[in-house]
Amino acid sequence: MTNTLTYRPHKVRCEDRDDGTIIMHSDYALGAPVSSTNDWLHRWAKQRPDAVFLAERSGAGWRTLTYSAALEQVRALAAGLLGRGLNGDTPILILSGNGVDHGLLALAAQYVGIPHVPVAEQYSTIPGAQKQLSYILDLIRPAMIFAEDGEKFAASLSMPQMQGLDIVVSRNAAPGMTCFDDLTTGGTQDVDAAAALVGPDTIAKILMTSGSTSHPKGVLTTQGMMCANQQMYAEILPLLAARPPRLVDWLPWNHVFGGSNNFNQMLANGGALYIDGGKPVKGLIAKTFENNLLMNGTIAYNVPVGFALLRDEMRSNQALKQRYFQDLDMIFYAGASLPQDVWQDLMQMAAEVRDEPPLMTTCWGMTETAPACIFLQEPSDMAGVIGVPLPGVSAKLVPDGGARYELRVKGANITPGYFRDPDKTAAAFDDEGYFRTGDALTLVDPADRNRGLRFDGRLSEDFKLTTGTWVRGATLRLEMLGLLAPLAADVVVTGEGHSEVGLLILPAGGLLSDGRLTADGAACLGDAVLADISRRLADKAMTAQGSSNKVVRALILSEPPSMADGEITAKGNLNFRKLLDRRADALTRLYDDSDPAVIRI
Repeated sequence: MTNTLTYRPHKVRCEDRDDGTIIMHSDYALGAPVSSTNDWLHRWAKQRPDAVFLAERSGAGWRTLTYSAALEQVRALAAGLLGRGLNGDTPILILSGNGVDHGLLALAAQYVGIPHVPVAEQYSTIPGAQKQLSYILDLIRPAMIFAEDGEKFAASLSMPQMQGLDIVVSRNAAPGMTCFDDLTTGGTQDVDAAAALVGPDTIAKILMTSGSTSHPKGVLTTQGMMCANQQMYAEILPLLAARPPRLVDWLPWNHVFGGSNNFNQMLANGGALYIDGGKPVKGLIAKTFENNLLMNGTIAYNVPVGFALLRDEMRSNQALKQRYFQDLDMIFYAGASLPQDVWQDLMQMAAEVRDEPPLMTTCWGMTETAPACIFLQEPSDMAGVIGVPLPGVSAKLVPDGGARYELRVKGANITPGYFRDPDKTAAAFDDEGYFRTGDALTLVDPADRNRGLRFDGRLSEDFKLTTGTWVRGATLRLEMLGLLAPLAADVVVTGEGHSEVGLLILPAGGLLSDGRLTADGAACLGDAVLADISRRLADKAMTAQGSSNKVVRALILSEPPSMADGEITAKGNLNFRKLLDRRADALTRLYDDSDPAVIRI
């Protein structure tokens, strides 16, 4: 496949306002999207009836579901849901993670206009995290609960708020629960009549935000949002139509990228989604290696740490490298900037396997934007560039001092608001109807806007030192993560209320387990590791411009972040505010030069 068949190059048009605001659009037109996900399912059930749509591991192989079988089961399930009295005002809460039954139930609900609410599996399975689930239950007030395994989710299914709800499980049903297969029996309602009422404004699902700074918000996601977003992709990525895409993917469906982007991208284009039960964490990454050997993708979506672990394995596993890259048209990294060494290594490995390199890309998006708004459409050799607005998206760049802009967006893929929260809905939009994202961007080249935009952090993560100097917290954090790899799993930039920038470092898992670090209360000691970090920070400080970019002290934390205590979100992101509040003593130690655990530059 040649590059001319893979992507369309950046092409933007801009309006410059007198106050410095820039309105940026794609110069490619947006074609008419389909009305609902039902249109995609019917199209491919007719055109590719025997092609695999969904698959999950079953023993040594895969449990596969074709498009024709999917349509048949979706309609039967939809009849069952209607027969139980469900409608647009009675949401279904889904507790378990990715799976064929989960996918079928979601599509059946969407087929007849019943909202579904997938939530992070960790809320049900991690002790102490049920308080998030309790909050969501009170907000959503579902009529039905689905969990794949009645035993695995028994503790959550027995919560007081579950009493009186219709609880459905695929296996290990306790008395009073409904077996998933029995949902298809007894439905007598008119499925076609209900489906005919489903259109662009119908609520397909409610996605819960990660709750990184407050309680999770319920983002209303319409059929029109999801369908428009896939049409936007179709306009700039011809590779999606050149052949049906195939994806081996673990990204969770309770998150907008896994559930709205990846799932719908396969459905919209007649592709196949092979559900990867692995994850880029210790104990589960081996499953990802195995699954990618059993089935390869034409597209690869992953977070930077996932690509790094695959890269490390493929250095010695030649069979995996050959299998992974042989059909790969596009590599997409999400969640954070891809370290340059991982980027270069992946492209070098691809060159060893295939003639044409895959498109290495990323985008910018949020739960509220279904998700993609700004996309890196063409090859780039720089990590951190997020590209230009997709067709149909209007990006409003509001000056935020210097070369930085606050990003606001408008388009058919933007949420109408938050579930049962009119105040937050009203505050989310400006007087022109643009959604306030809270993110900051810069132009890669102000003289050539087709070069695209670069992410420059969350505005809420900026803070002032006592000297009055602003610190761009998110940008500095990404720099420090690259600098301290592979020693740091994550870092928190500190300095508000102080005159110097510091770091609280969450160490990579092996540093404590192999004895290179030892716990000293809330902090860690370890001469070799502390000396290595000190050297790296000192080298970086020599080239830093100003106190806002110079980290002069650091402390390694001994305790991993706790989801139960709100320090880590369901997406795996740090809740910086919660972590700093909970670890106030460690923060005090960081600014105590007499403490032996403090790394001082």
